[in-house]
Amino acid sequence: MSGPKATSKVRANIAANFGGQLWTALMGFMFVPLYIKFMGIESYGLVGFCASLMALFTILDLGLSTTMVRETARLVATPGKEQNLRDLLRTLEVIFWATAIGIAVIVAAAAPWIARHWIKSEKLSGIQVQEAVVVMGVALACRWPSALYSGGLRGLQRQVLLNWIAGAAATARGLGAVLILWLVSPTIIAFLLWQIVTDLFQSVVSGLVLWRALPSASLKATFRAEILRGLWRFTLGLSGSSILYLLVTQADKVILSKMLTLEMFGYYSLATVTAAALLKLVAPIQAALFPRLSELHSLGDYKALAGVYHRSCQLVTVSIVPAAIVLALFSKQILLAWTGDPVTSEQTALILSILSMGTALNGVMFLPYALQVSYGRVSLSLISNAVSLAFIVPLVIFLTERHGASGAAAAWVLINVGGFLIIIQVMHRMLLKGQQWQWYSLDVGLPSLAALVVALALGQAMPEDLPRPLTLVTVGAIWLGSAAGSLLAARALRVGIADWVVRLRAHMRQQPSTEK
Repeated sequence: MSGPKATSKVRANIAANFGGQLWTALMGFMFVPLYIKFMGIESYGLVGFCASLMALFTILDLGLSTTMVRETARLVATPGKEQNLRDLLRTLEVIFWATAIGIAVIVAAAAPWIARHWIKSEKLSGIQVQEAVVVMGVALACRWPSALYSGGLRGLQRQVLLNWIAGAAATARGLGAVLILWLVSPTIIAFLLWQIVTDLFQSVVSGLVLWRALPSASLKATFRAEILRGLWRFTLGLSGSSILYLLVTQADKVILSKMLTLEMFGYYSLATVTAAALLKLVAPIQAALFPRLSELHSLGDYKALAGVYHRSCQLVTVSIVPAAIVLALFSKQILLAWTGDPVTSEQTALILSILSMGTALNGVMFLPYALQVSYGRVSLSLISNAVSLAFIVPLVIFLTERHGASGAAAAWVLINVGGFLIIIQVMHRMLLKGQQWQWYSLDVGLPSLAALVVALALGQAMPEDLPRPLTLVTVGAIWLGSAAGSLLAARALRVGIADWVVRLRAHMRQQPSTEK
């Protein structure tokens, strides 16, 4: 795919991914205050623990869902490979469902120990916590296979359909949970049982849709062990880097679930979920741009690759940095307007402000990581993630002992500052020599500075003690102003928009008149 067609495809994928991500995030955030109201903050802490478990168990993915994306795209484009593609899905499907059963068994077996020795509950009994952990193990197992099916749909370029499925599942998951808690039982068990229903729905529907979308073959799909032997080299590097990154991002949650009370861990979980939503502004861009970067590298068109890379990095900065700045500056107002709970907003605000800055630094490094993978250079990410893991564990423990949950959030910032200052330098010297300063100044620096200046200026005019809906509207307006300032400071994006406007006007002038 070349030129305008490739650009159009990338834009369509970004749009579809953005729509799906934003809707999923909306469904996740909209109902959180109601979850806390009905269940209590300790039960919501268990929801955060469940999310951490799911993230940790993705270690067992071993890069196979990413491999599914690559192999599906390659095989579907090659005539005569229909049977290979169906056998690939059957082989990985067996592995994923077997792993799902293993996850449920492992969590159930560990539930008594987790309830007695890990989670510190003051209001929930040990039996309640143990039962909740067992049920969350089943929920995790039901969601697990959806990663494989999502990878297959991405490889088939069915991203619009994939986002419809994910959006429907997220809507049912969030809205249904509120109704269950309100009308049936305001307990963590009821909440998790509904998660089982919606997670199983997402996995089964995704699987059925993927199988129907695959090209037909003459023979029935079968499990073939030799397929795995042919894939291990590609998956090994990806899985190593992914596992280390996962451990880095989840280390604080695992450690704090032991060091903090369940109530305080609930506040930290709320801040973590909120800050992590910022990455949903970046993930759609990375998902759409990674195939394009890989294509240009394989063609050896490094001039075009550099242009796409820098424009994409500016787009990432404009997408995530203004949102992170506004979230950090107005965290208390946002939390109070969102949850309506002064205690929750007071306990969570500082943690959220700190985590937002660390997440913004992490987000602007997504495209540099995608560039490394497109070049096949995963060694740098392996090393950087290993070093980050070695530092973040003692940092979290040390800073939490002295400053509580805010100290753990500061550890996340420090780790990302290190990657921002060191890893980015090394990566650009390896892959795009001499272009690191363009990345620091034009791609990230100027758009970020403009966003900060505008947010601070508009924030000065924000009245105090606004009604909750008006607070959210005002903060939203500040975000839009900050994003506009950032966009104007991003030269490649500004020039691209101006060119698009010129072409649009020229196209409109060329249209024949419809008047008779």
